[in-house]
Amino acid sequence: RGVAVGRKNYLFAGSERGAERAAAFYTLIESAKLNGLDSEAYLRDVLTRIADHPAKRLADLLPWNWTPASPVAHAA
Repeated sequence: RGVAVGRKNYLFAGSERGAERAAAFYTLIESAKLNGLDSEAYLRDVLTRIADHPAKRLADLLPWNWTPASPVAHAA
């Protein structure tokens, strides 16, 4: 439903780069949902951890490999 509600808003992404970034976030959100995760908790955890996370282990942060940093993040 979230995608259907925003269809008119997608026309006003601001720029092509903005639309590409929005598409990347929508992909992460929907991938988290497909993997049975709370998408808000997933994004909150990943965005707080990604700056200090080793580049060689970025695959650990993908929705199908993700383990929350704290048990509360996954239960939310």
